[in-house]
Amino acid sequence: MAREKKEEESSISGDWINTFADLMNLLLCFFVLLFSMSTVDADKYEELVTSLSESIDIFDGGGKAVGEGAFVASGTSQKISMEQYFNEFENSGQNVESQDESSEVTDEEKYQKRMADELKKRTEELYEEISDKAAAKKIQDMINVNMDEQYQYVQISLNGAILFDSGSDQIKKSALPILSKVGDILKIYDSHMIKIEGHTDNIPISGGKFANNMWLSTARATQVFEYFVNKKDLSPETLETTGRSEYEPVASNKTEKGRAKNRRVEIKIYTDK
Repeated sequence: MAREKKEEESSISGDWINTFADLMNLLLCFFVLLFSMSTVDADKYEELVTSLSESIDIFDGGGKAVGEGAFVASGTSQKISMEQYFNEFENSGQNVESQDESSEVTDEEKYQKRMADELKKRTEELYEEISDKAAAKKIQDMINVNMDEQYQYVQISLNGAILFDSGSDQIKKSALPILSKVGDILKIYDSHMIKIEGHTDNIPISGGKFANNMWLSTARATQVFEYFVNKKDLSPETLETTGRSEYEPVASNKTEKGRAKNRRVEIKIYTDK
């Protein structure tokens, strides 16, 4: 019996390849169109390339590898620099800590600025209050009221010629009404730290019971202190006296007018209690 011939296997048609190729071309055109409509951020792209070249040495040819189109360099340059990678990974924790410290410093600076602004506001309010009280007692023309540049205190300055005779630490009787009104104002702020400072010019003392201007300035500040404590009942616990002699002038000692300004008593009412 004759063998039946096996049916020849029908060959697979290759028409689908043409269809697939057309589809790929269409997709390529589609993505090229999308790319042409997009905006490439050159700066970010450069940062990305720089970052990769620093951490992974696949770009170890620098501009030659990327700029001249030779994407693949020599064989050894294709490996990842593992040692550098792990070193950067280990140091990343330190970088995070450094950033945290920077944040803490920034927060501290913000806190200090806020506190300084609050202190300035309170000092300005204290200045307005004392100025108004001096005007109400009609002594605004006999004293000077001002603030310091750091807004730590409000200062009442009294001319030394009004309070004392030359070379003396005894308060003039004519100055007692002014000093009494100043004491009334200070009594309102008795809980604040109050400093009384005596100042002189730079003319040396000749004769008298004081050896020099430091002794004289200290004695005058002490006399004002005792008047406020004994006559105006201010608390001695919040009062402080010091003699500054000629070392903090507010005017030139070369003229009589300037020396007169330097002979003074300053009373500093601190904003913070």
